[in-house]
Amino acid sequence: MTASSPRKVTANIVLTLDGRYHGPGGSTDMAAIVPYATTEVARDHLTHIWAEATTALLGRVNAEGFLGFWPTVAADDSADPRDRGYAKWLIDAEKVVLSATLTEAPWARTRVVNAPAADVVTELKTTGTGDILVNTSPTITKALLAADLLDRLYLLITPEIAGGGQRLFEDGLPSSHWILTHQQVGELGEIALVYDRAR
Repeated sequence: MTASSPRKVTANIVLTLDGRYHGPGGSTDMAAIVPYATTEVARDHLTHIWAEATTALLGRVNAEGFLGFWPTVAADDSADPRDRGYAKWLIDAEKVVLSATLTEAPWARTRVVNAPAADVVTELKTTGTGDILVNTSPTITKALLAADLLDRLYLLITPEIAGGGQRLFEDGLPSSHWILTHQQVGELGEIALVYDRAR
């Protein structure tokens, strides 16, 4: 790619109305998230997320969790075609896993990197083509928001107030302006939003 057409850095995540990506019970408390993960809007949103991406950037926890789930979806002829499409993309895409503890890659076409997210993304932007997708990895997304390296945010907002748990947007982030480029409302009140960074 030319310097005038750099790779976009995108991130997707599901958040509650109070901005949480899990509930007060910790990282496995997904009661305010899970009921909305398989709606028509959520599945359509998932298709948009990976359509232009060629690289998935993951944290260790998600990489290991995805490995246990998505290959079975890819192989399941009865699975929703949108879920299968995403699963096949994830298996075939280049994957970069940020980890200080993994010693070998948990997937094929994967490399493990022990470095700050901002440094890894800066390097990835100089090679290859297609979007770099930070795939449901809030720690990486937070680091890239802090470094102002994200170009697009894919958000699915659930109509729930979790009342506790980790927030994506924390105090201290640099101010920035975003343009809403897509929105879709689901029957359960979930909203899929796409925001592009205005630069």
